[in-house]
Formats: sequence, structure tokens, C-alpha cells
Amino acid sequence: MKPFESCDIQFLYRNKMEEATLSCEKIPDDENDESQNKRQGDTTVIDGQNGVIEEKKEFVAPAVGMEFESYDDAYNYYNCYAKELGFRVRVKNSWFKRNSREKYGAVLCCSSQGFKRIKDVNRLRKETRTGCPAMIRMRLVDSKRWRILEVTLEHNHILGAKIYRSIKKIGTGTKRKTQSSSDAEGRTIKLYRALVIDAGENGNSDAIGREVRNLPNHSSQLNLKKGDSQAIYNYLCRMQLTNPNFFYLMDLNDEGHLKNVFLIDGRSRASCGYFSDVIYIDDTCLSSKYEIPLVAFIGINHHGQPVLLGCGMLAGETTESYIWLFKAWLTCVSGSCPQTIITDRCKVLKNAITEVFPRAHHCFGLSHIMKKVPEKLGGLRNYDAIRKALVKAVYESLKVIEFEAAWGFMVQRFGVVDHEWLRSLYEDRARWAPVYLKDTFFVGMCSARPGETLHPFFHRYVHKQTPLKEFLDKYELALQKKHKEENLADIESRSSSPTLKTRCPFELQLSKVYTREIFKKFQLEVEEMYSCFSTTQLHVDGPIIIFLVKERVPGEGSRREIRDYEVLYNRTAGEVRCICSCFNFYGYLCRHALCVLNFNGVEEIPPKYILSRWKKDYKRLYIPDHGSNNNPVDGTNRELWFNQLYKGALQVVEEGVISLDHYKVALQAFEESLNRVHDVEEKQE
Repeated sequence: MKPFESCDIQFLYRNKMEEATLSCEKIPDDENDESQNKRQGDTTVIDGQNGVIEEKKEFVAPAVGMEFESYDDAYNYYNCYAKELGFRVRVKNSWFKRNSREKYGAVLCCSSQGFKRIKDVNRLRKETRTGCPAMIRMRLVDSKRWRILEVTLEHNHILGAKIYRSIKKIGTGTKRKTQSSSDAEGRTIKLYRALVIDAGENGNSDAIGREVRNLPNHSSQLNLKKGDSQAIYNYLCRMQLTNPNFFYLMDLNDEGHLKNVFLIDGRSRASCGYFSDVIYIDDTCLSSKYEIPLVAFIGINHHGQPVLLGCGMLAGETTESYIWLFKAWLTCVSGSCPQTIITDRCKVLKNAITEVFPRAHHCFGLSHIMKKVPEKLGGLRNYDAIRKALVKAVYESLKVIEFEAAWGFMVQRFGVVDHEWLRSLYEDRARWAPVYLKDTFFVGMCSARPGETLHPFFHRYVHKQTPLKEFLDKYELALQKKHKEENLADIESRSSSPTLKTRCPFELQLSKVYTREIFKKFQLEVEEMYSCFSTTQLHVDGPIIIFLVKERVPGEGSRREIRDYEVLYNRTAGEVRCICSCFNFYGYLCRHALCVLNFNGVEEIPPKYILSRWKKDYKRLYIPDHGSNNNPVDGTNRELWFNQLYKGALQVVEEGVISLDHYKVALQAFEESLNRVHDVEEKQE
């Protein structure tokens, strides 16, 4: 059985935990030497009359989207929740199908709801009703489960410290047998401890069995502080109910403790369909022992901005944990494998990526390696000279033979042949040195030039001591900020035209196509064409011609050096490729390739060198392919329906924010669509 076969249930719990009679806490925190009443979920309650301190358990508050296997289960849940808070429950309304006595809707409310009728006012019994608004409205849905549709939690009266259990009337008119408090709580927790949002498979009970993982016996768990597990639980529940297409998975160890977590919001999940061709897996927080053991999946959007494609928290840097996380991410993106994956140098990561992403090109982030140079080499006698030689070998080598010669000269001259870090670095050179990666597609995430770096997505939001509760708040702030930046960049790219700096037809051509930020980078290459002063033929082999382009480049101090670049050109196939491999590294042609095209009288860049992912209207034109086997019309995969509808709606939203007129049209379209969907529901009833 595959670890993740469906996404119907977003909580993963062990079978034995579902079967056990549990207290009303959520996921337990780390066990310690403190007494049991210090565990998360226990609340100290002071009896106002007797001043007695007693411990009680907190129930998960009712929320829109909660589902139950039957009406009785839903009633028992709300009744136990009411008992914990200190109020009684009564049935306000019930609805039954016309041709049967099957119940399909109900409203449960606080016993203080409403007021006495006028004819009852003069009776001797004391008035207890206060018009309390607390209630839940629920209904039987297509999955044959009872779903909460409306919730009001607030009461307008004082809640009692102790409330006796309400007795519910069953449909036949007989009273339900009274259960003990512990039995009621045990049954309720067993049924409702996992919050389930219906996402397909018709709600079959065996779906739960498919979603539960049989984890290997490891004692590792997240290092959570008091209240952290409750904070995670509350956050995931809230996001599941309020954020469209939000997805998460939780991994528990054999003792039932939280081990690994994966989460991704709806907007980021949609971005995976567009920008997951190249991803950077940032494990800085985990490897550097931050308070938050965070691992983030980061991509690059059509503006060259970092975009979050999901993140997780892992118990430790183990191959098993990374494999779990990567498979969770693959489940989220429907199994679409990236072309290129960039990580820090880590054997554990390498092993996990080899197993989960066997077809991806796994590379080590060059910027991470260069940042470690002072730490690894700073103690050497000729550090400055060694660093300078290393930088020259890494960034200026255009051919493998040049790199090998420069590296050999460095280690021999400075006597560092046996330096352990340099030796291991050289052994891995095919995964990080630009000269070995010229056939790898990076779209600007390669850091192939001095000074370039891969910035963490949560840069400036998370520091080493950031607590988990604070991170959950900053997670949303970071997403909102990044989404706002992307929206503003979309509006700017579509509503204005960039200023042209040359008369080159290539510049005019892409100014109409590319987003503003990507065009600026390409525009620099057009400007620098004028630093290339010679284009000559070196070799001709049928339709293939090799050109030599000379360029003046900055040297030491204020001096300028002349460097030679070989460019292959195939007129018949319309192909051009420079030895600097700018197109593979950054996604646009370099100044040397442009010079060769210009030399041969080409006035437009061939279509194959105009990447769709850089276009202004990329999201509107490109619809991710889900495969012919996933037909949303013929199938019954509700998750696929949701994804398709969400991505279609997201395109309308992004177009709708361009102007006020766009906004009005989009809003009207949504209202009309919603009314038509409601018409279908009414006809079915």
C-alpha cells in the first residue's frame, strides 16, 4: 500500500488511537516529569461556590465543516461540549424527509435560547431563558454524514460550573439510556478527535483505513513545548475550514506523539501547478537547530519572486522523515515531479531525494557552499589567497578542463590537497560547480554568479528562537505579503509598458511578452551586447556554425579584460547556445547568443527561447495538465473537481484585480455562478 493513497482525511492517526477511550485533549505534547494534569488540554477550573480547584478537559469547539457518522454522534458531541462549558442542550428544530421519518436536518441550541411564551409567564416556575444565541445547525450531506453548517459559540448568560447531562429523546419517543459521564466523553472523543472535511470517495468508512499510516517503530517526535500541539491542532482546523484547498498531513509515532507535519495553503498549492519545475528545499531551520524545525519547498514565479510551495516540520534530520515529507508533497501536487531540486549538501537529503524523486536532477546550492568558505577555510594561513583562487575557479571556468586546472593549481600551490572539506567538495563537484551543470534547467535559482544567493522564503520572519505559536502567526503574514507582492507585480506588468533603452528588435519583442522584472534582466543582456566587439566564425559543420564572441568584462580593480565565448548556431533548426549557458541557468538568452543572432540577420528570438513561465499572462494561458485519466466529468474524484474549480476561480480572481471594471465583472460572474449552483441543489431536493 502506498503511504498516501487519498486526500479525503487530512488528519492521520494510528488505529490504536482511534480505538482507545481517550481524554478530551488533542495531540499530546512531549511527555516529561511533570504530573499528568500539566499536559496540554488540561484546564484548571475554580468552582465559584466552593473555591475547589478541579481539573477538567477541553473539548474541540464546534466549527463549520465538522462531520459525524450519525445524528446521534453529532448530538452526543455537542452535549459533551456543552457539559464542559456549563450549559444544557435542547433540540430547537428538526427536519424529516417527506416520504419517510428519516431526519436530514436539525438545530441544537443552548437551553437558555428563546423566551417563555406569554401564557407561561405567570406560572410559578422561574424564568431561565435569556434569548441565548448559542447554537449549531447541521444537515445530512451527500456523503451520508452529518455536517455542521452554522455555529454560534457566544452565550449571553453566565455558564454554570457543573451541569448534569441532558437526556435526549429518540425518534420513536423513547428516552435514550443514560450514560455515565466518562462513557459519553470516551465515545465522543473516539468519534470526533479527528476533524474530517469531506473531499470525495463518498465518505466511505474504509477511506479512514486507507489514510492511516502504519509507521515504523521510532521514538522520535517533534520537540514541542507546552501548548504547541494544541496550537498546531487549532491552526490546522481553522485553516482547513477557512482557506480554500488547504492541505495538511500529520505523522505520529508508535506512542501517538506528533512526529512530522506537512501543510500547504490553497494559493501555494495552486502555484505548484505553475512553478514546481524547479524547487529549492530549504532546511536551514532544521539543520541549524532553530526552535522551529522547518523545511520549506520554494519555487520561482513569473516575476522571479520566491513562492512557497509547501512546508513541513520534522522531528529530525533522518532519511525516513524526509521521505515522508517528500511523499506528502507529491500527494499534494498529484505526483508531478520537479525537473531540478536544489538543496544544501546533505547525505540524508540526497538519499531521500534519490528514492522519492529518481528522475529529478538533484543539485547542491552554490550560495550555501560559498557561505561556508570562511568557516571551513578561515583558519588557513593563506585564507584570502585561497578564497580568491576558489572563487575564480568556480565562477570563471567556462570549460571543465579549465575548472580542473584551476582547482588543481589552488590545492597544490597552497598545500591543501588533503584538506577534508575541500576534498569532499571536489568529489561532489558535479552537483554544485556551474561548469558541470550547463545542461540543467534552473530558471534563476542556480546562483551561478558571484553574490547571488537563495533567500529563505521566511527570511526576516523566523529567527533561531522563534516559538512555534509565533511562527504560525508569521506564516500567514509572510504568505499575505508575498501574495500581495505578486498581485502588485501582475498589475504593474499588465498596465504599463517598460521604457526601451536600445533600438534592438529583441528588446521590443520581449517588452510586449515578459513580466516587468524578467524583462529588466533580459534588457540588461541587450544593453551589454555593446560590450561584445567581435563576432567571428570558428568552425562550420553542415548547418552548425561555431562562433567566437569577444567581450570586455570587469577585471581586478578598474581594469577591463577580454574574454572569449563560443556560441553554437544551427540556422536550420533555429538553435543557438552559448558556452556560458545563460538560458539554462536564468531562462533567457545571453548577450553572446543575441550577438550571433544579430550577426546572422535574425530579427526575432526563436519561440523556443521565450519561456511561457515568464509571460505576463502565464497563469491565464497555462492550465496544468492532470492527465486524461482524471476526467472530472466522468469520474467521482471530488478532490480533482475541487482543484479544477479552484484553479479556474483563481484565474478569474487574478484577472479581476486589474481594474475596477475587471473587479465588477468578476464579482458579478461569481454571484451568477453561485445562484446557478444553488438552483441545481434545489432541484435535487
